[in-house]
Amino acid sequence: MQLFVNDLTVMDFSYLCPRRGMVGESWIVDVVLDGNLNDESMIQDFGKVKKNLKRLIDEYVDHKLLVPLEYTGSTVIHRTQDEQVEVRFETNEHSVIQLFCPAEAYAFVYADEVTMDSVGNYLREVIATHLPDNVASIELKLRAEQILTPYYHYTHGLKKHDGNCQRIAHGHRSKIGIVIDGQDCLESQQYWAQRWADIYIISAQDIIEYDARQATGTVDNPDEYYCCAYESSQGYFELLIARNVCEVIETDSTVECLAQFVFAEQKKRSGDSTLQVMAYEGVGKGAMVRDEVC
Repeated sequence: MQLFVNDLTVMDFSYLCPRRGMVGESWIVDVVLDGNLNDESMIQDFGKVKKNLKRLIDEYVDHKLLVPLEYTGSTVIHRTQDEQVEVRFETNEHSVIQLFCPAEAYAFVYADEVTMDSVGNYLREVIATHLPDNVASIELKLRAEQILTPYYHYTHGLKKHDGNCQRIAHGHRSKIGIVIDGQDCLESQQYWAQRWADIYIISAQDIIEYDARQATGTVDNPDEYYCCAYESSQGYFELLIARNVCEVIETDSTVECLAQFVFAEQKKRSGDSTLQVMAYEGVGKGAMVRDEVC
């Protein structure tokens, strides 16, 4: 007998990729439990499935940076004195990504690449130890939202957030809506999809000098990198990343601020036309800014 739950949750996270660098992602999770009926004539109560499995997925993947431990360009150093973890990652193009964060900011995947299969295996092993005796196995189906219009992948951190959004490297796969004079503008949507393809969005106030960083690793050409850092309720977060994959903004990088940023930048492109921007944060949520109509 099998019990299934579709759209159990959405995982918003980022991962390190040898080809693409740091990638913001949003995956939808479907679950199938295989087992025998319990004393209540159920495999498991739907309410418990949704609550318990979502909690585990949130704890082990959501709003984290996924690191492929078996990739040759991955180096991980655990500091016992303060439980900080330094991660150094070198892409195929020899660009370096370096982080210095609390351990909870990462999920370490035993694979040479982060994929739906490797993350599914990672989660299945975690969840298997928490299943009731009558459940023999669990199948996780990870999938991306079907988006028929342009979209981008972005990574950021929100230092003022009191939850897991404060982690400096978590992200989203997001579509973008641009409406000019009442009509969807595909050209403008494509422009933003290209501008923010695998982008890291930095708040200008978080940028620090290269020599002020706490991580031990170095790069040969520091002028080609941004280093950003902040202290928040979960600890100290620091990131070194190439300038050519970043967008620096003057505000925080909440979706509300990003919608306002896109609106202001798009106004430079569309002139006096009436404009509406819908910036998404992952699946099914976001912020909207538009011209006031008199």
